[in-house]
Amino acid sequence: MTFRIDEGRPTPDELLTLYREVGWTAYTEAPETLVAAVAASHTVVLARAADGRLVGLARTLSDDHTIAYLQDVLVHPDVRREGVGGALLDAVLERYRHVRQLVLLTDAEPGQRLFYESRGLREVRDVDPPLRSFVRI
Repeated sequence: MTFRIDEGRPTPDELLTLYREVGWTAYTEAPETLVAAVAASHTVVLARAADGRLVGLARTLSDDHTIAYLQDVLVHPDVRREGVGGALLDAVLERYRHVRQLVLLTDAEPGQRLFYESRGLREVRDVDPPLRSFVRI
């Protein structure tokens, strides 16, 4: 599949459609919150198919100096394993190459670790000196 990567903001309909199609219902249950959250993101990187359809998205929260938090990486189920996720992550890593820390919290799906490690990220438990991470959900 041919796709292009660029920064921008999707329409609310595109956004809700993509989040629904990847099954992220915690986000789609409050569509106005999702739209507002994406609008308030520091950077939004989009993957669009040749026909213009939104097939992927990555978004960050950042001060653009010391920290960037990679909030979401989504790839439409129809185009998984076609390089979309890697291209989105590469665009984010390039955008924030000057930032000291890039942080990501994700689920424990087995393929996640290999995917993120293939792009140079490490699980916090593997960092030396040791780090801790804390979360309230």
